[in-house]
Amino acid sequence: MSNLHIKRDLSTRDLTILSSEMDRVQKTKGIAFILWFFLGGFGAHRFYMGDIGYGTAMAAVTVIGAILTLGMSLFVTGIWVLVDAFLISGRIDKINEAREREIMANLGLGRA
Repeated sequence: MSNLHIKRDLSTRDLTILSSEMDRVQKTKGIAFILWFFLGGFGAHRFYMGDIGYGTAMAAVTVIGAILTLGMSLFVTGIWVLVDAFLISGRIDKINEAREREIMANLGLGRA
């Protein structure tokens, strides 16, 4: 169920509370893209989004691969980083929607 469906039934007070809580915990696409651009090969954007496993894997492939193959595996990491550029926006939207739903449930707002 979409959060919009739940939010339309909330009072102004509840929406204000929800908005202030979301301002505190939401992830931003701008920061994710900055991390992707400068530290994408090390999975910094994945760590930021909470995808610790993917972040660790990206960092490991970059570091270990660069050492063992004298940089040849950086091509693989480069492709992975490029594909991630197209996935970041949708992933951030899903993370923020889930966090918003969690806040609504914790505060007892709507039918979350």
